Amino acid sequence: MSWSRRLRNRAVHAARRWVLEAGAIVPGTAEADKFGTFGARSYFSYPPAAVYGHRAIHIGEDTLIGAGSNLIVGYSPDEVDLPARGLVIGDRCVIGAMATLTAHESITIGDDVWFGRNVFVSDASHGYQDPSTPIGQQLGPKQPVSIGSGSWLGHGAIVLPGAQIGRNVVVGAGSVVRGEIPDHAVIAGVPAKVVRVLEPGVGWLATSGSGDLRPTWTTEEVEAMLAGEIPPLF
Repeated sequence: MSWSRRLRNRAVHAARRWVLEAGAIVPGTAEADKFGTFGARSYFSYPPAAVYGHRAIHIGEDTLIGAGSNLIVGYSPDEVDLPARGLVIGDRCVIGAMATLTAHESITIGDDVWFGRNVFVSDASHGYQDPSTPIGQQLGPKQPVSIGSGSWLGHGAIVLPGAQIGRNVVVGAGSVVRGEIPDHAVIAGVPAKVVRVLEPGVGWLATSGSGDLRPTWTTEEVEAMLAGEIPPLF
């Protein structure tokens, strides 16, 4: 490769890094000031996708939102009548790249919630009951959504209106979630079903009736295993 091509390549990537850093939404920027709350040390990676209803969006501290994500409250950018806290994201969350969070009444995400890429969450859908009206013009009921602190949503998960996900729940990649999900559960599938639950003092028990039981481990034990300080836990 010629030195001139190497130089051009290096310059292009340096410029890209500069644009990504300069374009990020962080506290103190004009874009961050549009939000209802934009917490200390939080970071919305550049470039964002669609973002509107800013004043109804509240982001906690130390939260990372991936590039290409949609944060939306309302049906259009010029909507005036918005809920005061339409979309609330807690502290220390990680919202993976290209997520779509679209709220019309209430989506509440607790602290320490992590998303994979391409996760979709909405508190409203479309109706279909009127056969003479296009589906896209039929607005369905608004049903608040909540995702409990400490939960993890895998790549491509879809959370439907009315879903109430408990604390420290694992949502398998590609799952479609509706209804109420208890704390400390592993769910997967379309529609998502509870496949494993925590039995205090016993372990993580499969709901299939197979008797499959996985032990509970502390974070300290896992770190010690990875460091080779104790034998493998599995």
